[in-house]
This record gives sequence, C-alpha cells and structure tokens, in this order.
Amino acid sequence: MFERFTTRARTVVQSAHEEADALGHRTVGTEHLVLAMFTAGGIAADVLRACGVEAEQLRATVAGADDAAALRSVGIDLDAVREKVEETFGPGALERAEPPRRGGFFFRRTKLSGRFGNDAKKALELSLRVALSMKHNYIGTEHLLLGVLRDERGAGGRLLREQGMTYERTMELVRAALRNVA
Repeated sequence: MFERFTTRARTVVQSAHEEADALGHRTVGTEHLVLAMFTAGGIAADVLRACGVEAEQLRATVAGADDAAALRSVGIDLDAVREKVEETFGPGALERAEPPRRGGFFFRRTKLSGRFGNDAKKALELSLRVALSMKHNYIGTEHLLLGVLRDERGAGGRLLREQGMTYERTMELVRAALRNVA
C-alpha cells in the first residue's frame, strides 16, 4: 500500500502512530496525520505554517486540553475527581501506563495499517486520488494534507478548516510550492 509514498510521506504515517501513542489513542486518525506532518517536514509542513497552523496548539487541541474547561462548565471539577480516585485507589491511579516497546522498525511496519481509523484510511485513499489528479506518480506530504482536507468527516480536516484552511486555497499553496521546488 505504501510503495508510492515518498520517504517523508512514510515518515508521516509512522509518526502518526507515534502521535497517537503519545496521546494514548488506540487508533490513528487524520488529526494524528496532520500532527505528524510537522515532524516530517516538507511541503505539507510549509503549507500548514503558511496558513498559521501551529503544531503545539493543534496538539493541545487534539489532546483534549479544552476538556477540563468544558467539564468545569457543567460543574465537574477534575481536580476533585482525581483527588477522590487517588484517595480510593492510590496515587497515580489515573496515569496512563506506557505502551510496551517492542521490536524495531519491522514490528511497526507490520502493524501500521491495522491501527488506522476509518477517517485516516479514507484520507490516505483520497491522497492517492489527489496525486493521480495532479498527474503525480508518487504520494508526498502535500497529497496527504490535501487528502485530509478533502475528507469532510475526519477530525484533522475539521481542525484545519476551523483554522481557516480550505481545500482550494491549500491546493493553490501546494501548486506554488511545487513550482518553487522544480
């Protein structure tokens, strides 16, 4: 499946798994793909920055940094809940356990496609379609970004649209970046 992916696009896919792991998410979604684009660099990262998207702000949003405020607004005090749980079950009872580290690159490659959520699978499929429509025989980070934006239901595209990005404008920026590279 990943044979048409550039080295950077493959890095996005691998780093998306790492982003999901770091956030304690079981499946890899389009939001993890977007975060991984910053790690991989390339055209997608350049376009995201040009559109004013910041990795740390996006990561905080994906991590649910706003959840505490939302819960407070309905009368739930997370600090009080944590205190009560730790009183009952002991200190650190709510801390996430580190996922077991296994094998190296081979182990990761064999589990890549099985962890993708439906939105990420759709975005990867759309990135291939975008590449073909642009008459490219490879899938680069720019195609992944456009695939994420083209998927109407994925969290990554929704987050980017909330930041003012559109598919059409992003396509213009990608085309300009590709002209500058050539």
